[in-house]
Amino acid sequence: MLFEKPSLRTRVTFEAGMTQLGGNAIYLEGRLGQRESVPDVARNLDRWLDGIMARTFDHQTVIELAEYADVPVINGLSDREHPCQAFADFQTLAERKGPVHGLKLAYVGDGNNVAHSLFLLAAKIGTHFALACPKGYEPDANLWASALKSANETGSILTLTHDPIEAVADADAVYTDVWTSMGQEAEAEERKGIFQPYQVNAELVGRAKPDALVMHCLPAHRGEEITADIVDGPQSVVFDQAENRLHAQKAVLALVL
Repeated sequence: MLFEKPSLRTRVTFEAGMTQLGGNAIYLEGRLGQRESVPDVARNLDRWLDGIMARTFDHQTVIELAEYADVPVINGLSDREHPCQAFADFQTLAERKGPVHGLKLAYVGDGNNVAHSLFLLAAKIGTHFALACPKGYEPDANLWASALKSANETGSILTLTHDPIEAVADADAVYTDVWTSMGQEAEAEERKGIFQPYQVNAELVGRAKPDALVMHCLPAHRGEEITADIVDGPQSVVFDQAENRLHAQKAVLALVL
């Protein structure tokens, strides 16, 4: 397990998951590519281990690990995507709402790595997805175009807007994430002002379906992207999502190892 970023859920769930499956996990921390090249790291680790999970800043690091290692490489988070989180999120949706085809998931906030993985998966399985973000904080255009192609095959309706009220209308779940991701700390104060209209609060959740779920990948900054009464309220499933990181990641491990 290679970690360039701090972690609670990713580290504990992958390590516990490997243990529960009968294996073990080794934790390594530090920026990859500094002490030695990423290809050399990959070609060392694949001589000793059965798989690599990497939580990185640069997505290219994950790509290089996969290119040079002869064992499976799992993206535990990069600046482009967070696929393991999306697996757990849709598992949570299915547990609470039944079949996810035709449900509507609304995401309000930054068009970041979590948003990318959510709409890529939604498009592949026929879940409708609406993303509301401030101008200038839209998701990656190439990934959005890729999702639109998948949506044409599954019937998923993807909507990109700057209006959070439009996004959450008739939503079965309302999702948000932090306004400032790791590595963007210098932008934190500026982002607070820009994203304030995108806060998930009682008024915004009230615009969704009455039984809409409230979702967050955690850690949550109560009073910023989401209010405390909502993240801790009866519609919140944030800790179910966190639990399902363990189960979803065990499924990934069992599949690839």
